[in-house]
Amino acid sequence: MSAPVCRSCRKRRARRACPALQRDICTVCCATKRETEIRCPSDCRYLASAQNHPPAAVQRRNERDTRFLLPIVAGLRPRQYGLFFRAQSLLHGVIRNADPPVDDRTVRETADALAKTYDTAGKGIIYAHQASSLAARHLARELKPRLDAPPEDGRPRARDDDLAVVLRCIERAAAGAAAALGGGGRAYVDFMARLVRTPPAAGAAAGRGGKAEDEPRIVVP
Repeated sequence: MSAPVCRSCRKRRARRACPALQRDICTVCCATKRETEIRCPSDCRYLASAQNHPPAAVQRRNERDTRFLLPIVAGLRPRQYGLFFRAQSLLHGVIRNADPPVDDRTVRETADALAKTYDTAGKGIIYAHQASSLAARHLARELKPRLDAPPEDGRPRARDDDLAVVLRCIERAAAGAAAALGGGGRAYVDFMARLVRTPPAAGAAAGRGGKAEDEPRIVVP
């Protein structure tokens, strides 16, 4: 008896029982949608196998991601370094289910507008700078309250000047991701999804003389 059709792509044969979707999917959907479109539970055996034995293509991609990321965070202070990864996680949490999907241009415009807003606030002036596109203005409205909120670990709210610096990093990264990583207009959005799962530069702070407690602990919200 032949295997049923994958319930995800509806094209290929389903050969794996997906605990997240609670239905059978094909090996291609399992490999390409894992932890992006499919929120895999930590006890999934296919996820564990992929993490323990990543294929060569994944290893090359991780190395490329690291080469792209390290120059972006190289000049950040320890508190800004952790804030950068927290901002990535918050941003990813806002856009991962957005309809229509958010692209790198929208991320860049959003980061630029919010960086100007926080830079102005750091000078004692309260003024909300507006992004040029409607999509970016909507994303900024969704993201800013999350950035303004204190972290759940009890630390104080991030400083306005640090938020401005971090958002400028995100703006530059979104602008340069397509050329550095490939993937077209959503290269940075896709990179961010990988980053919040396993930051490729997780040891960068320690390598710069930072302490272990300064390293990010990324949890997808």
